[in-house]
Amino acid sequence: MNFLRGVMGGQPTGPQPTGAETIQKLCDRVASSTLLEDRRDAVRALKSLSKKYRVEVGNMAMDHLVRILQTDRSDTEILGYALDTLYNIVCNDEEEEPEENPQKQEDDLGAQFTDKFVQEPENVTLLLTLLEEFDFHVRWPCVKLLTALLKNQCAQVQGIILVSPMGVSRLMDLLADSREVIRNDGLLLLQQLTKGNAAIQKIVAFENAFERLLDIITEEGSSDGGIVVEDCLLLLLNLLKNNSSNQNFFKEGSYIQKMKPWFEVGDDNSGWSAQKVTNLHLMLQLVRVMVSPVNSPGATASCQKAMFQCGLLQQLCTILMATGVPADILTETINTVSEVIRGSEVNQDYFASVNAPSNPPRPAIVVLLMSMVNERQPFVLRCAVLYCFQCFLYKNHKGQGEIVATLLPSTIDANSISAGQLLCGGLFSADSLSNWCAAVALAHALQDNLTQKEQLLRVQLATSLGKPPVSLLQQCTNILSQGSRVQTKVGLLMLLCTWISNCPIAVMHFLHNQDNVPFLTGQISENLGEDERLVQGLCALLLGICIYYNDNSLENYTKEKLKQLIEKRIGKENFVEKLGFITKHELYSRAAQKPQPAFSTPEHMLFDHEFTKLVKELEGMITKAVLKSSEEEKKEEEVKKTLEQHDSIVTQYKELIREQDSQINELKEQVTLLASQNEKMQSTMTQQISQIQQHKDQYNILKLKLGKDNQQTGNQAEAAHVNGLQPEELSQLREQLEELQRQNQLLQTQLGDKDSLITSLKAEGVPSAEGSTSEVTVLQREVELLKAQLQRQTAEITQLQSERQELLRGSDTTAAVPGENSLYTEKNAELESRLSTQTAENQKLKEEVKTLLESQESMEKDFASATSTAAIMQAENSKLQQEVQESKKEQDDLLMLLADQDQKILSLKQRLKDLGETIEDEDDLDSKDQFDDDDDEEEEEECDE
Repeated sequence: MNFLRGVMGGQPTGPQPTGAETIQKLCDRVASSTLLEDRRDAVRALKSLSKKYRVEVGNMAMDHLVRILQTDRSDTEILGYALDTLYNIVCNDEEEEPEENPQKQEDDLGAQFTDKFVQEPENVTLLLTLLEEFDFHVRWPCVKLLTALLKNQCAQVQGIILVSPMGVSRLMDLLADSREVIRNDGLLLLQQLTKGNAAIQKIVAFENAFERLLDIITEEGSSDGGIVVEDCLLLLLNLLKNNSSNQNFFKEGSYIQKMKPWFEVGDDNSGWSAQKVTNLHLMLQLVRVMVSPVNSPGATASCQKAMFQCGLLQQLCTILMATGVPADILTETINTVSEVIRGSEVNQDYFASVNAPSNPPRPAIVVLLMSMVNERQPFVLRCAVLYCFQCFLYKNHKGQGEIVATLLPSTIDANSISAGQLLCGGLFSADSLSNWCAAVALAHALQDNLTQKEQLLRVQLATSLGKPPVSLLQQCTNILSQGSRVQTKVGLLMLLCTWISNCPIAVMHFLHNQDNVPFLTGQISENLGEDERLVQGLCALLLGICIYYNDNSLENYTKEKLKQLIEKRIGKENFVEKLGFITKHELYSRAAQKPQPAFSTPEHMLFDHEFTKLVKELEGMITKAVLKSSEEEKKEEEVKKTLEQHDSIVTQYKELIREQDSQINELKEQVTLLASQNEKMQSTMTQQISQIQQHKDQYNILKLKLGKDNQQTGNQAEAAHVNGLQPEELSQLREQLEELQRQNQLLQTQLGDKDSLITSLKAEGVPSAEGSTSEVTVLQREVELLKAQLQRQTAEITQLQSERQELLRGSDTTAAVPGENSLYTEKNAELESRLSTQTAENQKLKEEVKTLLESQESMEKDFASATSTAAIMQAENSKLQQEVQESKKEQDDLLMLLADQDQKILSLKQRLKDLGETIEDEDDLDSKDQFDDDDDEEEEEECDE
């Protein structure tokens, strides 16, 4: 251990070894020592030498240190020394190397050792495994080492962590560590981990990162918190920026609502700390990330809606109108409000209603425009106000109309300052930046709004006393001709191009001034310097718009004459070349990238984002319009007319096809409806048939039961005496017999009528298909009614027979046991009621089945007649005779049934006579009623005895 004493501070006893030799001895001791204490002391010595001899330790000891991490997992102290040593090797300490060249060498050295360490992916996986160790001396250096590796070789380490099982989850657990040092360094680690990797960003977000980070921000005091809040906000920005999936998850998780308390500022806004300014600035950037114009329109609109509903927009407007807010925070707040209201009608309407806390209250838009046209305000603040005004008018026709209305003579209020007055004041100010901002703002009030372009032509300006007022359009051209600055000219030319594009009336007003066209041609034809080339290109664009949107209402300035003028004074090729100066300008491509005006200096403020879109749209069309000859234009007009005619024909055919499609769809729906109805009817009929069958089965069971009882008591019933029957029951039997006889006569009469009808049909022939069909249908229905009546009569006869036999049996029983008379009566009544109920239900179900069958047959006939009426009529004519024959056969069957009925009635009469009952003819029945009543009274007296 002598060499260790020398390293750790002992007295030198001889020639001192070099640093490399000492490190080599320590590495040998780490590799060969069997005692854990010896290895621990050697690793501690390597840690102390790692900063001074970084290269030597990194080259010679890195593999040994990794082996220590793998083998000595049980000893947390040696693990901590090894991790600290590795951290010193790969970390680039910025404080110790202030000079640039040494610092560059240190960066290269850290990247070199990092690359050596991550060549084996298992090393990074080993560090992720060590994070599970709760000991502070292991976990903290492990977090620092992973952070240093990510700083030096971010993409490579991210790839290893991404494929490592539970790798991101272990890192997310650092946020839940109760030790703030580890939690805060874990935030720095996650910042490096989530840079530029969408896959890891999604995993971290779905590991509940938003909830944890927002909780930490709240615990640390929100905007009043320290550096930890800043780290959390930076991590949130990494997770949300340019990641639509995480943005949607953030919105759906209702985390936007949790951002509102961040922007609650008090009345006393003096003494903002630098950390608070930084925190609030990051918070505003976080809001802008959610509603950035580069996001998808649907996602931006939903976030804007959520911010309005939760009150976040209202809170931002409060900061906007508050006093004592630092300039950079106010600027960023204006930019944030701009993007929250951009393209959202509800948010734009709310912003229009916001008033500044002044006396008297003024709209927030007016207060902001006052700052924009004030040359004393900071440049970035004026750019932010212009962006806010542009976003307020973006796709907001209502707001555009309100701004233009403040310029019209009928709405001007001399006692108050309006937005229109401020814009006109800035447009004609001596400050070129105010000219440009006011011109661009006014151009946005006319963007894609033909109505407001025409309304703005009514604006008149008073120039000086004693002179008539001039129009705003004329005043803009007057300023152009007076030789203003380049920035002012560019702003006015952009305004004029936006104003007269797609507005023939404005083109006519512009050309009506005789000085405008000569001024434009003179500017284009001159050979000016580099600064004026952009002005020449814009003049060419303005003149090209006058040609393209010219309705030829002015004889001196028709399309053809303007093209001839260009050809004579400028030359078509020269004109097209000057027109191309616009898109070739270096500032044009910058402005076309994003809507927010971002300029480093006021001199670079030349192009507007929306104007670049207009140039891109019009450049090709104007070039074609200028280069074409009159003959080509005529041919194109003829082709256009022909195409329009073809389009009209195609449109007519399309409409016809649409109508036919709609009719086909309606017919399909009708067929589907009829099919469904048919299926329902079929199912209903099946159910009814099954119910009828059930009732028939029940009826047969009851009939069999009664038949067995009748067989057992048949002999006693035949030998019973008539005096044993009850008088009331005998009278009922007589009444039922009389009723059957009357119905028999009625049926015979109806059959005779049907015979005569069939005879007449045969004699008369078939006059028409429709009439014959209707008569046969009536006949069939009547025959069906007769069948039903016969069935009912048969059932009544059967019931009468069963009742007679039951009465005979009951009479004997009653005679034998007089006390059971009432019991027998009750059973008899119950049986009769059950039989009558079953019979009624049976008849009702039969009628329902018949009704359903008739309805189905009617629907089928209607559907068939709609498709082939003639064929059906012929089929009916051919089948008529056959149906008449069938009807005759059915009538013959009815006659046979009536004969059987008569036979049964006669047999019934005979059996009544055998029982002792006197049966007379129908004519004598009425005269014998009194006698029968007397006999009944006598029978009752005998029964009582």
